[in-house]
Amino acid sequence: MLIRGGTLIDAAGERVADLRTGDDSLVTGIGVDLEPGPAEVVHDARGKLVIPGGIDAHTHMQLPVGELRVSDDFASGTRAAAIGGTTTIIDYVTPERGEDPMAAVAKWRSWAEPSAIDWGLHLTYTEAVPESTVAAGVEAGITSFKLYLAYPDRLQVDDGTIVNLMRSARRHGSLVTLHCENGDAIEELRREALAGGHKAVIEHSRTRPAVLEGEATERATVLAELTGASIYVVHVSSANSLAAVRAARERGVDVQAETCPQYLHLDASRLTGTDAGNFVCAPPLRDPWHAEELWEGLARGWIQTVATDHCPFWRADRRAGVFGRREGAQDFTEIPGGLAGVETRLALVWAGVCSGRITAGDWVRLCAEAPARTFGLWPTKGSLAVGCDADVVVWDPERRQSLDAPDLDMATDHSPYAGMVSKGWPELVLSRGHVVARDGLFVGQQGWGRYVARAPLPPSL
Repeated sequence: MLIRGGTLIDAAGERVADLRTGDDSLVTGIGVDLEPGPAEVVHDARGKLVIPGGIDAHTHMQLPVGELRVSDDFASGTRAAAIGGTTTIIDYVTPERGEDPMAAVAKWRSWAEPSAIDWGLHLTYTEAVPESTVAAGVEAGITSFKLYLAYPDRLQVDDGTIVNLMRSARRHGSLVTLHCENGDAIEELRREALAGGHKAVIEHSRTRPAVLEGEATERATVLAELTGASIYVVHVSSANSLAAVRAARERGVDVQAETCPQYLHLDASRLTGTDAGNFVCAPPLRDPWHAEELWEGLARGWIQTVATDHCPFWRADRRAGVFGRREGAQDFTEIPGGLAGVETRLALVWAGVCSGRITAGDWVRLCAEAPARTFGLWPTKGSLAVGCDADVVVWDPERRQSLDAPDLDMATDHSPYAGMVSKGWPELVLSRGHVVARDGLFVGQQGWGRYVARAPLPPSL
């Protein structure tokens, strides 16, 4: 295919040029007034932007949650991702305690086979594991693993385990990603709320205050400073957490931060309406001023990546709760947490370009280049350079797209962004040179996506 006359934006800057993809699934040429070859398909991109395919570095496809399972599996979730301009996801393998982590990896890989776009994996450790397990993950191309400072009943690990795993990560070139909330303090606040008869959805936010996210983020950066590990704080939702990241970076800690569209566009008022249960996520939605700080962080480079934490549910499953009660969830602690976003991420971050909060270059960096560099995919992905994978999006900045659930392709019957209309949406999406979405419709094939083994960080002894 020859994509002609678009404005290319990637790490090389912004320029009007033609882009050619080849039969080898790679970008094979960039120039001005390139002549089409025999049988070469030509796509007119004048007035459009041509960008690297988006990389969503934080998804939860097909994840079991109590008696439930998230509503998007790898087939439906990656189809929706393609429509929205994302051509690679990195999903979190989450073993149960006592389960062999590498057996869980094998299970996730089998689940991911129907993916319509390329995919990689992170590996969550829910308990102490030997260093050989970290090494096995790296050998399998899984060069990042996650630790939780929250959910003591099923996911949280203690500080000693974190220190030991950070040291293993440093030796094996792994990046440690962390969910930063003070789980023990949150559990005490939840117990107090229930004992006082406070069961409404808004208590989910009140019992997970921003100060406890900030404290856990600071603790994670201190442990990284102690061990010399490279860390990445997932789904930063508050000014408190951002301040801890900034302070750590200023003293030389190798820490990066990620935020999500829900923390940029939604706030805690959503937890008080009749559909409040549909807005439960963790960390919770915050007061609006936190979003202002996060947008500033994106513009100034304090936050490196926007991912989604895509983890959707059907309305009926939210009502039933994690225990699947026929009579419904008994209180806020039983509502499954997570929001849909894999299809709408690029559009929601693009809204920041339209409002003047960030530049188009920032948009591409946050949604494609930075996650590629951070997670060992660069320069194969996240770039339009010759020789890179032909993961290419032609973005129409004038196309309007409703973000209501019936107008989207994610497997959920409610949208966090219902009532919003995006000005800007993909016109054409290529995954390794093959058209997977056109004019808002999926035209690819299930199973086209391949597993992407990722490169480790340089080893440090």
